[in-house]
Amino acid sequence: MNTIEQKSVNVGNYISRSEMDTITTSYKQNRWAENSDRLGRADSLSVWLTVDELEGFLDRVKSHGGNGVRIHFGVIGEGYKIPEQVGMQTVVLVGNRSKDGTLENAKQIINGSDGDIYMPAPLCPPFCGTGGGKGRAALISRKDNSMEII
Repeated sequence: MNTIEQKSVNVGNYISRSEMDTITTSYKQNRWAENSDRLGRADSLSVWLTVDELEGFLDRVKSHGGNGVRIHFGVIGEGYKIPEQVGMQTVVLVGNRSKDGTLENAKQIINGSDGDIYMPAPLCPPFCGTGGGKGRAALISRKDNSMEII
């Protein structure tokens, strides 16, 4: 019997640096500034991970029968092993499986053991600069009419 491999549907797309700058500047103005004010310090703007880490996670997802990854936004809670990150936003990566390769039918593949969900670190800032790259600054206007360059 022949098995026909089903390709997953690509739903994302590559964007230009200009489009990325527009998206990240909008985020900084509309979410980051308020989050930082609420925290009383700069919130994170990104996370960083090596290609090896990402490939390792993808290999793990595939070994559990997964064919996709869902990225969830979250906030680090009290008691986390890196106290400086408590209250900051982050992302977690969760392996998914879709029988027909579509997003609508994707289900999380969690087998109940630790290690099925991955949270990249470090958070940027504070641990790797602003996360914006060289020469990429944004002017943020605050609710109190003050301004900040990040």
